[in-house]
Amino acid sequence: MLSPVAALGRATMAMVATLGRVSMFTAQTLRHMITPPYYPHELWHALIAIGWLSLPVVGMTAVFTGAALALQIYAGGARFSAEAVVPQIVAIGMTRELGPVLGGLMVAARVASSVAAEIGTMKVTEQIDALVTLSTNPMKYLTAPRVLAATLSVPILVAVGDAIGIMGGFLVGTSRLGFNEATYLKNTFDFLEVWDVGSGLVKGAVFGFLIALMGCYFGMNSGRGAQGVGAAVKAAVVASSVLILASNYLLTEAFFSS
Repeated sequence: MLSPVAALGRATMAMVATLGRVSMFTAQTLRHMITPPYYPHELWHALIAIGWLSLPVVGMTAVFTGAALALQIYAGGARFSAEAVVPQIVAIGMTRELGPVLGGLMVAARVASSVAAEIGTMKVTEQIDALVTLSTNPMKYLTAPRVLAATLSVPILVAVGDAIGIMGGFLVGTSRLGFNEATYLKNTFDFLEVWDVGSGLVKGAVFGFLIALMGCYFGMNSGRGAQGVGAAVKAAVVASSVLILASNYLLTEAFFSS
C-alpha cells in the first residue's frame, strides 16, 4: 500500500536534490565569473565557438521564420480584411518572441550539446583532474568563460536574427503579397518601440546564460564512458530547451503583463 507513496517521495527528494545541486552550481559559476583570476583566451575562444559559429544557423532560422510568419498573418488577416497589419505583426512577433525563442533553441541545440560533450569527455579522460593537479579551478577555467560568452553573444545573435527575420517578412511581403516597399518599411519602423527590441535582447541574455550553464553542469556531472557522455548531452539539450520556454513565459509575464 505504501509503495506508490514511497516512489513519489523518492522522486520528490531526487528533484529537490537536483534543484539544490543546480542552484549551488549556479552560485559558484556567478562567483567565478566576477572574481579573478580570469582567462581571456578561453573567453575569446568561447565567444567565437558560441557566437560567431552560431550565426549561420540562427540567420537561416530567422529568415524562414519571418517569411512564413508574413504568409500566415496575411492568410489569417484576409479573413477579417486586416491584411495591412502584416509588417507590424511580423516586426513585433520577431522582436518580442520568435527571434529570442527560436534563436535560443537553435543555440541550445548546437551549444549546449557541444559544451556538455566537450566537458563530459574531459571528465571521462581525466583532463579535469589534471586541471586540479595543476592548481587550476575547473569551474573558473571551463565554466565561467563559456557562461559569460553565451550571456554576451546570444543577445547579439538575437538582434541579428530579428533583423534577418524582419527582412524575410519584407521580401515575402513585397514580392509575394503585393506590399509597397516604402510603405512596408514605414509601417515596420513606426510600429516598433525600443522596449520591443530591448525585451528580446534581455531574453537572449537569460537564454544564453541558461544554455551554457546547463551544458557545463551536465558535462561536469556526466557519467563514465561514452554512454555517460551521451546521456549528459541529451540532458543538457532537453534541460536548456525547457528552461528557455519556461523563462520566456516568466519574462513575458514580467515585461508585458501590465
